[in-house]
Amino acid sequence: MTKQKIKQGDYVVYPAHGVGQLMGTEQHNISGMEVELLVISFEKDRMVLRLPKSKAYAAGLRAISSKKNMDGALDILKTKIRTRRTMWSRRAQEYETKINSGDPISLAEVLRELFRSQSDSDQSYSERQIYQAALERFTREMCLVEKIDEADATRQIEDIMSAA
Repeated sequence: MTKQKIKQGDYVVYPAHGVGQLMGTEQHNISGMEVELLVISFEKDRMVLRLPKSKAYAAGLRAISSKKNMDGALDILKTKIRTRRTMWSRRAQEYETKINSGDPISLAEVLRELFRSQSDSDQSYSERQIYQAALERFTREMCLVEKIDEADATRQIEDIMSAA
């Protein structure tokens, strides 16, 4: 599975989908082979993922970040952004890759670069969509680490970026 000990009931991060809860394991016979599958529920997305236990580490499944790791990601939000002159399509692709990595530091970088204050309507639809996806992923993990609800986490994140 993963290098960390993850047990039934624990929250985990699956890079392509974000935070889910490990519901347990199931045995399935696939092409004549017995395969042990991890059952992960993503309640917010109303989705259940079955992942071969032997492939979990390679797929990037990991335990929720430590408080120290989350604090490092929050520190990224406090830094000033550097102006990038890369084409939007290239940046959008980079942002999607960072979001799908599931790494809180990468998510924080996307948030920092795409954050605009509420009064700034100069953001394109695709920028808002990517920002929202990164914010949801980051917020869901932050909620579990900080033991707060999503509204408080979102408010804290945007307050940090507004102050930067």
